Amino acid sequence: MPDLKNCVALVTGGSRGIGKAVALVLAEAGAAVAVNYRERAEEAGAVVEAIGKSGGRATAFAADVSLRTAVQSMVHDIEERLGPIDILVNNAGMAEVRGLDDITEEDFERTIAVNLKSAFLCTQAVLPGMRSRHWGRIVNISSVGARIGSGSVSVAYGAAKAGLEGLTRSYALRLAPEGVTVNAIAPGLIDTEMGKPLIDAGGAKRIPVGRAGMGDEIAQAVLLVASNNYMTGQTIGVNGGVLFS
Repeated sequence: MPDLKNCVALVTGGSRGIGKAVALVLAEAGAAVAVNYRERAEEAGAVVEAIGKSGGRATAFAADVSLRTAVQSMVHDIEERLGPIDILVNNAGMAEVRGLDDITEEDFERTIAVNLKSAFLCTQAVLPGMRSRHWGRIVNISSVGARIGSGSVSVAYGAAKAGLEGLTRSYALRLAPEGVTVNAIAPGLIDTEMGKPLIDAGGAKRIPVGRAGMGDEIAQAVLLVASNNYMTGQTIGVNGGVLFS
């Protein structure tokens, strides 16, 4: 377990699923964790409580991270209450089921805003501090859908996640000389609220390891890149063998 004792981490969409697992693991490694949520205050509070009971430090922050003013206000509040942000995990996301004949322009724009634009806004908000300290870790939660397409949900989801991986590499290239690494984690089918419909439909049967992944397994990959000084611009696939790099 790496020592993140002096770090402050922001996990967007941290109230449940992968975000919750990431928040718990970062806290276990010693980081003070800002648990972002949009609507699920009770669940975010439960994550904060669990971290506190384990001897860690965490606070919940409500914000729609697809909105610039909300992101800026949240980052300011985090810095006031926990300190400068050293680790950013862009996990907030959504995946609506939409057929080719059903998806609307509004559906597309919302999916891009939540899955891609939010990562840009949060990254831009924390970068000044990271660059001034010559140290920072940005981890973007992508998806296997960025590579194989999003056949079971909106086509916008695969497009947004593919864009997120491009954003990852572009930031990584520019920030590497300044001590800030940027990587992506691309989960396959994970046993979360978002993944449950696919699991119920038998999707796990097509996975070589024979099961869906767990949030903790994604969180361990986040911890790996957060503690590595030489790894940047990479997309780490955690998918049970569905797709090889």
